[in-house]
Amino acid sequence: MAMTSGRNFWCLCSSILLVVAGSWAQAETKLFESAQVTPAGEYSFGIEGPAADLDGNLFVVNFGKPGTIGRLPAGGTASEQFIVLPEGSVGNAIRFDRSGTMFIADYKKHNIFAIPKGQTQPTVWFHSDEMNQPNDIAVARDGTIYASDPNWKGREGHIWRIAKGSDGSVQGQVMSAPRAMGTTNGIDLSLDGKTLYVGESGSGQIWSYGVSGNTLTDAKLVKSFQPDTIDGLRTDVAGRLYIARILKGTIALMKPNGAVEREIVLKGKEPTNLAFGGSDGKTVFVTQRQGGFIESFRTDQPGREHCLQRGRC
Repeated sequence: MAMTSGRNFWCLCSSILLVVAGSWAQAETKLFESAQVTPAGEYSFGIEGPAADLDGNLFVVNFGKPGTIGRLPAGGTASEQFIVLPEGSVGNAIRFDRSGTMFIADYKKHNIFAIPKGQTQPTVWFHSDEMNQPNDIAVARDGTIYASDPNWKGREGHIWRIAKGSDGSVQGQVMSAPRAMGTTNGIDLSLDGKTLYVGESGSGQIWSYGVSGNTLTDAKLVKSFQPDTIDGLRTDVAGRLYIARILKGTIALMKPNGAVEREIVLKGKEPTNLAFGGSDGKTVFVTQRQGGFIESFRTDQPGREHCLQRGRC
């Protein structure tokens, strides 16, 4: 009888421990709750352009000072310097293609740099003095780069299409569009690559376009936020958009039809951009201009770029 009672007691304790452990695990992985990851002040006011590789490293521009790129190792809580860009260059966006090549938008010197996987030396992949910047970039399945190119003073902008030609040389040109664009900023593609989403910071509007070679077609206003309250954006494999609401301190999670599913409250109030990372692509990293740090939250779907890198999209 005593042995039976002891066994029952042990089973009861084990059950309690399992419940507690399960509750702790659920708390640890609670979706859409953001937490600060790195110390304040690691990055300059120009903190931007986060992108994660398949090894779990997160890369962010302007670590400590302009013209640098920082690296946050997988599972890390502090960044380290990855590289310094050539003299006078300042990065604003980072993206990866299917081969693991890192592309960096240099808005000061009008370059797109490329760093092949496993290397640390940036080379100029594309340059044009006709560019205002470039600002943000998105990479398609075939390696084509779409770059937003705002003229902040003129409150206007356009999109560049940059790709290799039949002779192997990299060529770029401004895409023709069915409407006059505002200050083009955040940019990303739909999962099938047929739709390009572009945020115009001055107006606070998100537009979608069909993509046909060097032409943007079928312009649709997806959503109007308040002027000057949107920055970078990303898409997930479910087709939703994640939009950095700079000055509001949230990430708007929006359906392709413009319906806002939720506003994810952040620790900092000036999010500039975001990227999907982690082993499953469901960790969203956010760059915070206010405080110069990185924060993150878990979501329920992986990002398009993570899917692209794994060769599944």
